[in-house]
Amino acid sequence: MSPATEKLTDALYGAAWSTVKKLPEPTAVRLGRTIADLAWKRRGKGVLRLEANYARVVPDASPARLAELSKAGMRSYMRYWMESFRLPAWSKDRIRNGFTAQDLHHLTDGLASGKGVILALPHLGNWDLAGAWVTTKLETPFTTVQERQKPESLYDRFVAYRSGLGMEVLPHTGGAAFGTLARRLRAGGLVCLVADRDLSASGVEVKFFGETARMPAGPAALAQQTGALLLPVTLWYDDSPVMRGRVHAPVEVPETGTRTEKTAAMTQALADAFATGIAEHPQDWHMLQRLWLADLDPAKAPGGRADDRADEGTP
Repeated sequence: MSPATEKLTDALYGAAWSTVKKLPEPTAVRLGRTIADLAWKRRGKGVLRLEANYARVVPDASPARLAELSKAGMRSYMRYWMESFRLPAWSKDRIRNGFTAQDLHHLTDGLASGKGVILALPHLGNWDLAGAWVTTKLETPFTTVQERQKPESLYDRFVAYRSGLGMEVLPHTGGAAFGTLARRLRAGGLVCLVADRDLSASGVEVKFFGETARMPAGPAALAQQTGALLLPVTLWYDDSPVMRGRVHAPVEVPETGTRTEKTAAMTQALADAFATGIAEHPQDWHMLQRLWLADLDPAKAPGGRADDRADEGTP
Protein backbone atom coordinates (compact mmCIF):
# COMPACT_ATOMS: atom_id res chain seq x y z
CA MET A 1 0.00 0.00 0.00
CA SER A 2 1.09 3.55 -0.62
CA PRO A 3 1.65 5.83 2.40
CA ALA A 4 -1.57 7.67 1.53
CA THR A 5 -3.55 4.41 1.42
CA GLU A 6 -2.02 3.27 4.70
CA LYS A 7 -2.97 6.56 6.33
CA LEU A 8 -6.55 6.27 5.01
CA THR A 9 -6.83 2.67 6.21
CA ASP A 10 -5.70 3.65 9.69
CA ALA A 11 -8.17 6.55 9.75
CA LEU A 12 -11.05 4.30 8.69
CA TYR A 13 -10.31 1.75 11.41
CA GLY A 14 -10.04 4.54 13.96
CA ALA A 15 -13.37 6.00 12.87
CA ALA A 16 -15.05 2.60 13.03
CA TRP A 17 -13.83 1.91 16.57
CA SER A 18 -14.96 5.35 17.74
CA THR A 19 -18.40 5.36 16.08
CA VAL A 20 -19.70 1.78 15.76
CA LYS A 21 -19.38 1.13 19.50
CA LYS A 22 -21.82 3.98 20.11
CA LEU A 23 -24.55 2.47 17.94
CA PRO A 24 -27.42 0.47 19.45
CA GLU A 25 -26.72 -3.21 18.87
CA PRO A 26 -29.65 -3.79 16.44
CA THR A 27 -28.44 -0.84 14.37
CA ALA A 28 -24.89 -2.21 14.27
CA VAL A 29 -26.22 -5.62 13.21
CA ARG A 30 -28.22 -4.08 10.35
CA LEU A 31 -25.27 -1.94 9.29
CA GLY A 32 -22.96 -4.94 9.19
CA ARG A 33 -25.38 -6.95 7.11
CA THR A 34 -25.89 -4.05 4.67
CA ILE A 35 -22.14 -3.59 4.20
CA ALA A 36 -21.69 -7.35 3.76
CA ASP A 37 -24.39 -7.58 1.09
CA LEU A 38 -22.99 -4.60 -0.81
CA ALA A 39 -19.49 -6.11 -0.75
CA TRP A 40 -20.86 -9.47 -1.88
CA LYS A 41 -22.72 -7.91 -4.82
CA ARG A 42 -19.52 -6.19 -6.00
CA ARG A 43 -17.90 -9.62 -6.49
CA GLY A 44 -14.48 -8.28 -5.54
CA LYS A 45 -11.37 -10.40 -5.13
CA GLY A 46 -12.10 -11.10 -1.46
CA VAL A 47 -15.53 -12.56 -2.26
CA LEU A 48 -14.15 -14.57 -5.18
CA ARG A 49 -11.34 -15.92 -3.00
CA LEU A 50 -13.85 -16.83 -0.28
CA GLU A 51 -15.92 -18.77 -2.81
CA ALA A 52 -12.83 -20.53 -4.15
CA ASN A 53 -11.91 -21.59 -0.62
CA TYR A 54 -15.44 -22.75 0.10
CA ALA A 55 -15.28 -24.84 -3.08
CA ARG A 56 -12.52 -26.87 -1.40
CA VAL A 57 -14.56 -27.25 1.80
CA VAL A 58 -17.79 -28.19 -0.01
CA PRO A 59 -16.50 -29.81 -3.22
CA ASP A 60 -19.93 -30.94 -4.45
CA ALA A 61 -21.48 -27.47 -4.10
CA SER A 62 -23.09 -25.96 -7.18
CA PRO A 63 -22.21 -22.41 -8.28
CA ALA A 64 -25.50 -21.26 -6.75
CA ARG A 65 -24.65 -22.96 -3.45
CA LEU A 66 -21.18 -21.39 -3.43
CA ALA A 67 -22.70 -17.96 -4.04
CA GLU A 68 -25.13 -18.56 -1.19
CA LEU A 69 -22.25 -19.62 1.06
CA SER A 70 -20.13 -16.60 0.17
CA LYS A 71 -23.04 -14.26 0.90
CA ALA A 72 -23.52 -15.88 4.30
CA GLY A 73 -19.74 -15.81 4.76
CA MET A 74 -19.54 -12.07 4.15
CA ARG A 75 -22.37 -11.51 6.62
CA SER A 76 -20.51 -13.60 9.19
CA TYR A 77 -17.29 -11.70 8.44
CA MET A 78 -18.99 -8.35 8.98
CA ARG A 79 -20.62 -9.64 12.16
CA TYR A 80 -17.08 -10.31 13.36
CA TRP A 81 -16.08 -6.71 12.59
CA MET A 82 -19.20 -5.12 14.06
CA GLU A 83 -18.70 -7.10 17.27
CA SER A 84 -15.00 -6.26 17.35
CA PHE A 85 -15.62 -2.55 16.96
CA ARG A 86 -18.18 -2.73 19.77
CA LEU A 87 -16.38 -5.09 22.16
CA PRO A 88 -14.50 -2.31 24.02
CA ALA A 89 -17.89 -0.84 25.01
CA TRP A 90 -19.53 -4.13 26.00
CA SER A 91 -20.25 -4.64 29.68
CA LYS A 92 -18.73 -7.61 31.47
CA ASP A 93 -22.16 -9.23 31.60
CA ARG A 94 -22.60 -8.77 27.84
CA ILE A 95 -19.26 -10.47 27.25
CA ARG A 96 -20.02 -13.29 29.71
CA ASN A 97 -23.37 -13.92 28.02
CA GLY A 98 -22.05 -13.49 24.48
CA PHE A 99 -20.33 -16.86 24.16
CA THR A 100 -20.87 -20.44 25.23
CA ALA A 101 -18.49 -23.38 24.76
CA GLN A 102 -18.92 -27.14 24.56
CA ASP A 103 -16.42 -29.43 26.29
CA LEU A 104 -14.96 -26.55 28.26
CA HIS A 105 -13.58 -29.06 30.77
CA HIS A 106 -10.61 -29.67 28.46
CA LEU A 107 -9.54 -26.06 29.09
CA THR A 108 -10.43 -25.77 32.77
CA ASP A 109 -8.83 -29.12 33.62
CA GLY A 110 -5.74 -28.14 31.68
CA LEU A 111 -5.42 -24.83 33.52
CA ALA A 112 -5.96 -26.57 36.86
CA SER A 113 -3.08 -28.95 36.09
CA GLY A 114 -0.63 -26.05 36.16
CA LYS A 115 1.19 -27.30 33.05
CA GLY A 116 0.07 -24.50 30.78
CA VAL A 117 -2.44 -24.58 27.90
CA ILE A 118 -2.20 -23.61 24.23
CA LEU A 119 -5.48 -22.86 22.46
CA ALA A 120 -5.15 -23.03 18.67
CA LEU A 121 -7.95 -21.63 16.52
CA PRO A 122 -8.72 -21.17 12.83
CA HIS A 123 -10.25 -17.97 11.43
CA LEU A 124 -13.73 -19.09 12.53
CA GLY A 125 -16.31 -16.86 14.19
CA ASN A 126 -14.91 -14.13 16.43
CA TRP A 127 -11.71 -15.19 18.18
CA ASP A 128 -11.49 -11.79 19.90
CA LEU A 129 -14.88 -12.30 21.53
CA ALA A 130 -13.83 -15.79 22.66
CA GLY A 131 -10.67 -14.27 24.11
CA ALA A 132 -12.58 -11.53 25.92
CA TRP A 133 -14.88 -14.21 27.34
CA VAL A 134 -11.87 -16.15 28.66
CA THR A 135 -10.45 -13.07 30.40
CA THR A 136 -13.86 -12.00 31.74
CA LYS A 137 -15.89 -15.17 32.43
CA LEU A 138 -12.99 -17.43 33.37
CA GLU A 139 -10.95 -14.51 34.72
CA THR A 140 -7.88 -15.99 33.04
CA PRO A 141 -5.43 -13.69 31.26
CA PHE A 142 -3.56 -15.06 28.27
CA THR A 143 -0.82 -14.23 25.80
CA THR A 144 -1.17 -14.02 22.04
CA VAL A 145 0.72 -12.64 19.06
CA GLN A 146 -0.18 -9.88 16.61
CA GLU A 147 1.15 -9.62 13.07
CA ARG A 148 2.87 -6.37 12.21
CA GLN A 149 0.71 -4.11 10.05
CA LYS A 150 1.32 -0.95 8.10
CA PRO A 151 1.15 1.78 9.07
CA GLU A 152 2.59 1.21 12.54
CA SER A 153 -0.28 3.24 13.99
CA LEU A 154 -2.75 0.60 12.75
CA TYR A 155 -0.73 -2.14 14.44
CA ASP A 156 -0.79 -0.05 17.62
CA ARG A 157 -4.59 0.24 17.38
CA PHE A 158 -4.98 -3.56 17.30
CA VAL A 159 -2.55 -4.04 20.16
CA ALA A 160 -4.39 -1.45 22.25
CA TYR A 161 -7.75 -3.02 21.37
CA ARG A 162 -6.72 -6.53 22.36
CA SER A 163 -4.78 -5.38 25.40
CA GLY A 164 -7.93 -3.57 26.55
CA LEU A 165 -9.75 -6.92 26.45
CA GLY A 166 -7.24 -8.41 28.89
CA MET A 167 -4.79 -10.01 26.47
CA GLU A 168 -1.00 -9.76 26.56
CA VAL A 169 -0.11 -9.05 22.93
CA LEU A 170 3.35 -9.83 21.53
CA PRO A 171 4.60 -8.73 18.11
CA HIS A 172 4.96 -11.54 15.60
CA THR A 173 8.60 -10.92 14.76
CA GLY A 174 10.27 -14.16 13.80
CA GLY A 175 11.26 -16.27 16.79
CA ALA A 176 11.31 -13.41 19.29
CA ALA A 177 7.81 -14.15 20.57
CA PHE A 178 8.43 -17.90 20.95
CA GLY A 179 10.64 -17.57 24.03
CA THR A 180 8.13 -15.37 25.84
CA LEU A 181 5.26 -17.73 24.99
CA ALA A 182 7.31 -20.66 26.30
CA ARG A 183 8.00 -18.85 29.56
CA ARG A 184 4.30 -18.08 30.03
CA LEU A 185 3.42 -21.73 29.48
CA ARG A 186 6.08 -23.06 31.83
CA ALA A 187 4.58 -20.80 34.48
CA GLY A 188 1.22 -22.51 33.97
CA GLY A 189 -0.22 -19.76 31.79
CA LEU A 190 -2.53 -19.71 28.78
CA VAL A 191 -1.50 -18.96 25.19
CA CYS A 192 -3.99 -18.46 22.35
CA LEU A 193 -2.91 -18.59 18.69
CA VAL A 194 -4.79 -18.30 15.40
CA ALA A 195 -3.14 -21.14 13.50
CA ASP A 196 -4.76 -22.07 10.19
CA ARG A 197 -2.49 -20.20 7.77
CA ASP A 198 1.28 -19.83 7.44
CA LEU A 199 2.83 -19.03 4.08
CA SER A 200 6.37 -18.73 5.43
CA ALA A 201 9.15 -21.20 4.78
CA SER A 202 8.74 -22.49 8.34
CA GLY A 203 5.12 -23.49 7.81
CA VAL A 204 4.28 -27.18 8.16
CA GLU A 205 2.66 -28.85 5.16
CA VAL A 206 -0.64 -30.55 6.00
CA LYS A 207 -3.45 -32.19 4.12
CA PHE A 208 -6.46 -29.92 4.46
CA PHE A 209 -9.70 -30.90 2.76
CA GLY A 210 -7.69 -33.23 0.55
CA GLU A 211 -5.04 -30.76 -0.64
CA THR A 212 -1.76 -29.43 0.69
CA ALA A 213 -1.65 -26.24 2.75
CA ARG A 214 0.80 -24.80 5.26
CA MET A 215 0.03 -24.14 8.90
CA PRO A 216 2.28 -22.71 11.62
CA ALA A 217 4.60 -25.01 13.55
CA GLY A 218 4.44 -22.83 16.68
CA PRO A 219 1.59 -24.50 18.60
CA ALA A 220 3.04 -28.01 18.24
CA ALA A 221 6.60 -26.83 18.93
CA LEU A 222 5.51 -24.99 22.07
CA ALA A 223 3.64 -28.04 23.36
CA GLN A 224 6.69 -30.25 22.85
CA GLN A 225 9.13 -27.81 24.40
CA THR A 226 7.07 -26.85 27.46
CA GLY A 227 4.83 -29.85 28.15
CA ALA A 228 1.74 -27.62 27.82
CA LEU A 229 -1.61 -29.02 26.69
CA LEU A 230 -2.47 -28.27 23.05
CA LEU A 231 -6.21 -27.80 22.49
CA PRO A 232 -7.88 -27.02 19.15
CA VAL A 233 -10.90 -24.70 19.38
CA THR A 234 -13.57 -24.08 16.76
CA LEU A 235 -16.17 -21.30 16.83
CA TRP A 236 -19.40 -20.57 14.99
CA TYR A 237 -22.45 -18.36 14.90
CA ASP A 238 -26.12 -19.24 14.86
CA ASP A 239 -29.14 -16.95 14.54
CA SER A 240 -28.85 -15.78 18.16
CA PRO A 241 -26.63 -13.00 19.54
CA VAL A 242 -24.55 -15.70 21.27
CA MET A 243 -21.48 -17.18 19.59
CA ARG A 244 -20.90 -20.90 20.04
CA GLY A 245 -17.68 -22.84 20.40
CA ARG A 246 -16.11 -26.19 21.08
CA VAL A 247 -12.89 -27.08 22.85
CA HIS A 248 -11.60 -30.22 21.16
CA ALA A 249 -9.73 -33.06 22.86
CA PRO A 250 -6.00 -32.49 23.40
CA VAL A 251 -3.52 -33.06 20.60
CA GLU A 252 -1.03 -35.49 22.12
CA VAL A 253 2.72 -35.43 21.53
CA PRO A 254 3.66 -38.63 19.66
CA GLU A 255 5.74 -41.05 21.70
CA THR A 256 8.18 -41.73 18.87
CA GLY A 257 9.78 -39.82 16.02
CA THR A 258 12.06 -36.84 15.60
CA ARG A 259 11.01 -33.38 16.74
CA THR A 260 10.22 -32.51 13.12
CA GLU A 261 8.11 -35.63 12.69
CA LYS A 262 6.24 -34.96 15.93
CA THR A 263 5.58 -31.36 14.90
CA ALA A 264 4.25 -32.51 11.54
CA ALA A 265 1.93 -35.09 13.12
CA MET A 266 0.59 -32.65 15.71
CA THR A 267 0.03 -29.90 13.16
CA GLN A 268 -1.85 -32.36 10.98
CA ALA A 269 -4.02 -33.25 13.98
CA LEU A 270 -4.76 -29.54 14.45
CA ALA A 271 -5.66 -29.24 10.77
CA ASP A 272 -8.03 -32.20 11.07
CA ALA A 273 -9.78 -30.62 14.09
CA PHE A 274 -10.04 -27.29 12.28
CA ALA A 275 -11.48 -29.05 9.22
CA THR A 276 -14.18 -30.65 11.38
CA GLY A 277 -15.38 -27.26 12.62
CA ILE A 278 -15.07 -25.58 9.23
CA ALA A 279 -16.98 -28.35 7.46
CA GLU A 280 -19.81 -28.01 9.97
CA HIS A 281 -19.93 -24.19 9.70
CA PRO A 282 -18.21 -23.16 6.45
CA GLN A 283 -19.92 -19.77 6.30
CA ASP A 284 -18.16 -18.75 9.53
CA TRP A 285 -14.65 -19.41 8.17
CA HIS A 286 -13.34 -15.97 7.28
CA MET A 287 -10.54 -17.01 4.94
CA LEU A 288 -10.49 -14.30 2.29
CA GLN A 289 -6.90 -15.14 1.34
CA ARG A 290 -5.11 -17.87 -0.55
CA LEU A 291 -4.33 -20.84 1.63
CA TRP A 292 -3.67 -23.97 -0.44
CA LEU A 293 -0.28 -24.32 -2.08
CA ALA A 294 -1.88 -24.95 -5.46
CA ASP A 295 -3.34 -21.44 -5.32
CA LEU A 296 0.10 -19.99 -4.63
CA ASP A 297 1.74 -21.65 -7.64
CA PRO A 298 2.32 -18.96 -10.30
CA ALA A 299 1.18 -21.39 -12.95
CA LYS A 300 -2.06 -22.19 -11.13
CA ALA A 301 -2.94 -19.02 -9.25
CA PRO A 302 -5.64 -16.80 -10.81
CA GLY A 303 -4.07 -14.42 -13.30
CA GLY A 304 -0.74 -16.21 -12.94
CA ARG A 305 0.17 -14.31 -9.76
CA ALA A 306 1.67 -15.93 -6.71
CA ASP A 307 1.86 -12.70 -4.70
CA ASP A 308 -0.66 -13.12 -1.89
CA ARG A 309 -0.20 -9.68 -0.42
CA ALA A 310 -2.89 -8.23 -2.66
CA ASP A 311 -5.56 -10.53 -1.23
CA GLU A 312 -7.91 -9.18 1.38
CA GLY A 313 -7.38 -10.62 4.85
CA THR A 314 -8.19 -10.49 8.53
CA PRO A 315 -5.83 -9.02 11.13
